[in-house]
Formats: sequence, structure tokens, C-alpha cells
Amino acid sequence: MSYEDKIKEQAGPYLQPGERVLAAFIARPRGATTAGAGGLGAGVVGGRKVAQQNRAAKEAGLQLANPMALALTGKRLLVLRVSAPLAMGKGGDVKDLVSEAPLADVESVDVKRLLVGKVVTLTVAGTPVKLEVGGGGDAKGLADQFAQVKAAV
Repeated sequence: MSYEDKIKEQAGPYLQPGERVLAAFIARPRGATTAGAGGLGAGVVGGRKVAQQNRAAKEAGLQLANPMALALTGKRLLVLRVSAPLAMGKGGDVKDLVSEAPLADVESVDVKRLLVGKVVTLTVAGTPVKLEVGGGGDAKGLADQFAQVKAAV
């Protein structure tokens, strides 16, 4: 089972009546991988980036988790705390709802390639928040689905 399928299945308790997850992926605040890479320098640099993204998220009315699932419904963008993802679809289990933003507050979801993974920039209430996604995460699928939902409104 893919992480996206697992998130869609396990997010049920956090959804409103009639709501369903359209797309989802697992992410971390930008800098988390660097912070965990080992070594004092990497830890400091990565830690600063993570703190910066946590401050930006707070300004945007969100709270981040590490790791987290970002899930898009037809009404909201959800930040869900997940267990650490492991190889071959293991881990990545939804633990709880950390925060949410109504889609009216979400201005954009931009995805850029970065080496093996991707950087996702969410702009919520005028504030950009950067996340990092591993090579297997379908951030582009969520960005495309977001564009379709916003166009339909």
C-alpha cells in the first residue's frame, strides 16, 4: 500500500461529514533532513531552517509536525502527524490532526525538484512555508489536485 493510500484510509477520523482526502504525501519542515544528517554544522544549519519554517507556519495559522502528512480535501489542507516512514510503505501511520487551513486561505502549492526529493512551498494567508519531500512522495499530484479544486471554486 502506498503512503498516499494509507493516509487516505487513516485520515477518516479527522474528516468532516462528506469530506474525503483527494491527495496526500509525507513531508518534513524544510531543513529536517539536514538537521538529522549528523555533525554539529549540519545540525545547526538544518535546525535553523526547521525553526524558520515552524515560525512561518505559525504566522500562516498552521502547525507543522516532523514527520507529517499533508492531505488535501475539497475544503481544507490538513497537517497530520505520522509515524516515521520506513522502507516499502511501512510506517507513515496517521497519529493525529495537528492543524488545518481552509482552502480559501491557501493561495498556492508549488513543487520544485531538489536532488532526489522535492521542496514544496505552501503559501497560506500570504505566508510561504517550505517543506521537503522524499523521492517517493507525490507532492506534484497534490499540487495538481489543488489547482483543479481552486479552479472549480
